[in-house]
Amino acid sequence: MARYTGPTCVLSRRYAKDLEFKTRDLESKCKIHTRPGQHGQARRRETNYGLQLNEKQALKFKYCLLERQFRNMYKAAAKSKAATGVLLLQMLESRLDNVVFRLGFAVTRNEARQLVTHKAILVNGKGVNIPSYQVKPGDKISIRERSREQVRIIDALKQAEDKGWADWVEVDAKGMTGEYKRVPDRDELPSDINEQLVVELYSK
Repeated sequence: MARYTGPTCVLSRRYAKDLEFKTRDLESKCKIHTRPGQHGQARRRETNYGLQLNEKQALKFKYCLLERQFRNMYKAAAKSKAATGVLLLQMLESRLDNVVFRLGFAVTRNEARQLVTHKAILVNGKGVNIPSYQVKPGDKISIRERSREQVRIIDALKQAEDKGWADWVEVDAKGMTGEYKRVPDRDELPSDINEQLVVELYSK
C-alpha cells in the first residue's frame, strides 16, 4: 500500500508541528515555525474549514495513515458512546506500529511499521505483520529472535532509554520485550493535537 515518501520537513512546516518523522531537533533542522521563500512570512487568512482540514491532515501524517484508513478509523470511533475524538486518539495509539514506536524498538513510526511488515515483531509470542493490528492492554510485544541483532533496533532502544518511556508501556530493554499496560488517558497524549477539529470536519 502506498505511503507518503516525500520531504518530511515540508509537512512539519506546513502544519507547524513536530510530526515525529525525525529523531533530531526539528527546530534547527526543519525550522517548523517559519515559512521559507520570498513570500514565506505573508499572513494567510485561516478559515474554520482550513483549520479543521489542517488538523486532520497533520494527525493522519503523524500516525502514517492513508486517507481511507484514517476515515475508517474515525467511523469506528464515532459508533461508540465514548467521546469520539479521544477514542480516535486512543485507537491510533493502540495500533501495533505505534506501540512498537512507543516501546522504543524503532526511532520513528515509519521504521516501526517496517519492522512489523518485515515480521520482526511478536505479539504474545505470535508473529503479527499487520501495522493496524489493535493491541490490547496486557499484550506482550517482543522482537523476534532472528531480528535481535539488527543495529537499528539496538540503537533505537539506547535512545529510548535516554529519553524514557511513556507511562502506559513497560519495557525490558535487555530482553527486547515490552507490555502495553493500558490505554493512555487524553492528558497523557500530545497537547498540540486538537482532535475536536477533526470531529467537526467529519461531522459536516
